[in-house]
Amino acid sequence: MELRQLEYFVAVAEERNFTRAAERVHISQSGVSAQIRQLERELGAELFDRSARTATLTAAGRAALDHARAALAAAGAVGQAVGEVTDLIRGRLGVGMVVGCTLTPLFDALSAFHRAHPGVELSLLEDNSDRLVEAVRDGSVDLALVGTAGAPEGLESLTVISERLVVAVPAGHPLAEQDRVRLQDLAGHSLVCMPPGTGLRTVFDRACAAQGLRPVIALQAGAADAVADLAARGLGVAVLSESMATGRGGDLVARTIDDVTEPALLALVWRRSHGPAVRELLAHSRRAFTGGR
Repeated sequence: MELRQLEYFVAVAEERNFTRAAERVHISQSGVSAQIRQLERELGAELFDRSARTATLTAAGRAALDHARAALAAAGAVGQAVGEVTDLIRGRLGVGMVVGCTLTPLFDALSAFHRAHPGVELSLLEDNSDRLVEAVRDGSVDLALVGTAGAPEGLESLTVISERLVVAVPAGHPLAEQDRVRLQDLAGHSLVCMPPGTGLRTVFDRACAAQGLRPVIALQAGAADAVADLAARGLGVAVLSESMATGRGGDLVARTIDDVTEPALLALVWRRSHGPAVRELLAHSRRAFTGGR
């Protein structure tokens, strides 16, 4: 008994016609008929009643059908299992990372994955978050760490950081003297911000648009440290997330923007249909970002 005979048997049973079954499995009708006859001889029973125009199952055929389907499914599972192991032995994994990000848990996850699966070729691409999301969607990148204002449509995501927006200014700046800062307080100030396409900028632009405000963005930089450095030198008011501003030491004073409640997210994103390498890297990433919890 061969798997192809079971495949042809199931095809005829489901199509109820030898000609259509032959088209489905891409061989001649005579080839299907011959293999079914051979299977019947091996089983010692006819599987189809051929007296009518449609091929109907006999009692023996009905008894065999579920088992034939199970055998084909098991064979497929074997192939999938071997394929997954092969992918983790000599596969490729493309990882994206937003420009200017130095989030060490991601590097820890990549290192742990590489030690566990040294045969998988890793590539790392830095780019704007919007472009990385599109790269994940079109399959040119398997998984990416991006800044976003929410879970990208059509993709799976794992939020690793969720923070409010703040303004950051040198001590002595008028905004540093305020206990509360609102968007309208930024009117008249030149701003330093991350460029369009970043999650932080998307959150900021949405909040301004909702209030009909048009802020003056004098300078833009793709890295949070660069935005903070420009603000520390008095070139504008920095718009950052909480950790971006507080990690600076004492050269900047941070104030939460009270009326921007939507958080800026840093998230891993991947396609819903993904392979074993992505699944393994996600497992290492979860452990790295949660400290093993």
